[in-house]
Amino acid sequence: MSRRYAHKIPFVVKINHNEFLSYPNRYDQTLFGTVKNAWNMGAVAVGATIYWGSAESARQLKEIAEAFEIAHELGMATILWCYTRNNAFKVDGVDYHTSADLTGQANHLGVTIQADIIKQKLPTNNGGYLATKHGKTSPLVYSELTSDHPIDLTRYQVLNCYSGRVGLINSGGESKGESDLQEAVTTAVINKRAGGMGLILGRKAFQRPFSEGVAMLQAIQDVYLDKDITIA
Repeated sequence: MSRRYAHKIPFVVKINHNEFLSYPNRYDQTLFGTVKNAWNMGAVAVGATIYWGSAESARQLKEIAEAFEIAHELGMATILWCYTRNNAFKVDGVDYHTSADLTGQANHLGVTIQADIIKQKLPTNNGGYLATKHGKTSPLVYSELTSDHPIDLTRYQVLNCYSGRVGLINSGGESKGESDLQEAVTTAVINKRAGGMGLILGRKAFQRPFSEGVAMLQAIQDVYLDKDITIA
């Protein structure tokens, strides 16, 4: 694939992943590749995932920080899938894995280890730190820096990416069927109006007929090309 396409389109190599063979399942991002291998393949960037808040996050932080430093020395860009994962982030039936405060802190950690682009799930609520009663936060996060509006919640994610100096892309999420196009366009509008730089669209586009997938990708592109959709 790299010999065929690396000199025609920007080639990105993700260097860690779950292995999904150990029983019971373990959600542990483990290095499968190296930056040097990606560079030899002609890649312009490397990507990696860190599960912030997990038991393995300290090891993942060290591994990916070192990898990103090497990537920059070779002139490559770095992309971090900046996800939270801990069973304790579900409190009283509410899932705070995509709360603005927890994902915002994950973003801050990601840009600190030299990620050039942060990939983060769209925030769905707030108050993760208040519910889990761990870590460190401030009342101002909830009273002054955010609101319940999805654009404001996403803007807080952007704020934690060095105030937008490091680009935030939101993920389109899993495919759910007929509502995929509407959800993808909504996510793109929220991301753009909050100051983000893009939307990554995988399963929603690729797990459907080719023509439908292309139409969805073009609809997302139209959002970012439309000059009438501006910063909120």
